[in-house]
Amino acid sequence: MTPLRTRTLVAGLTACLVSAGPLGTASASPLPADRLPLAAEGTDHGMDTQTRKNLDDALRGEAFAHASYTLYAAQAHREGRRTTGLLYLRTARVELGDHFRAAAKLAKLVGSDAANLRAAVSGEAYEAVTMYPTFARQAKEDGDDKAAELFSEIAKDEASHREAFQTALNVIETGKGTIPAPPKATVVTVKAGPPKVKAARTKANLDTAMHGEAMADAKYTLYAQHARRAGRQALARLFEGAATVELREHFAGEADLAGLVGRTRQNLRTTIRGEQDEAHTIYRRFARQARKAGCERAARMFEHNAYDEAEHARAMQRAAGRHR
Repeated sequence: MTPLRTRTLVAGLTACLVSAGPLGTASASPLPADRLPLAAEGTDHGMDTQTRKNLDDALRGEAFAHASYTLYAAQAHREGRRTTGLLYLRTARVELGDHFRAAAKLAKLVGSDAANLRAAVSGEAYEAVTMYPTFARQAKEDGDDKAAELFSEIAKDEASHREAFQTALNVIETGKGTIPAPPKATVVTVKAGPPKVKAARTKANLDTAMHGEAMADAKYTLYAQHARRAGRQALARLFEGAATVELREHFAGEADLAGLVGRTRQNLRTTIRGEQDEAHTIYRRFARQARKAGCERAARMFEHNAYDEAEHARAMQRAAGRHR
């Protein structure tokens, strides 16, 4: 799809109005971080339940693809596969800048700066107080001490993020005080290798955590852009700094333990399977269900994504052919 048609699609997305109520806001319920509600506070989805669920799944999938592809790109460059590395970076930009952004527009994921901060505070509080401490305890019980240490460290980081976001919210609401400085990321380099954990429960928790961190990175990137358009440069920098920590430190640290990155040949095989599944199965099903429910704009967006993912799969197949 051409850039002009993409911009038109994104600009025109609105929720289809049926009987379902709003998705709601995040709470301290014991849900995995990547399954917490995605709507910004005060938004009204007004779309059928199945389309809403599919939209949420699409957001999480695109965020995870963006995060994963950044690591695959770095691995390709380490192997001297510069063309493949650039392909991964370009594809990652599409997943975030086109697919995730369009789905976020339809989901009304981004609200006012205050609503975005409240959503961020809620998500960070859940991870700091409930999710990561639970994962750390379970990893310790299962003998995965490195994972337990990482989960505990990330819980502390998320608590710090929550405090910074709460302070920023107070500044926005009262007009008094100063937006905190953005956090600094300790960048983790993820090289090809097997998982460094043994328990199935730890592996599952790492997968949940990685999806949550990828979502946070993508959401905070959009929140930052909204804040910058509103003229709140300090708030934009806070969101950008948090997004970098989520992606380059938390997601990367978890990916390293999970063995997410293989050699480029392996990464390409994984990518091709995933892109083909999205192109020919997942997004086609989402489109059919949305059209049946009368959500034409959602159906068109899912069809657009299916077309792009098929193109991505073909590009990755050509890259794989060069690696034989």
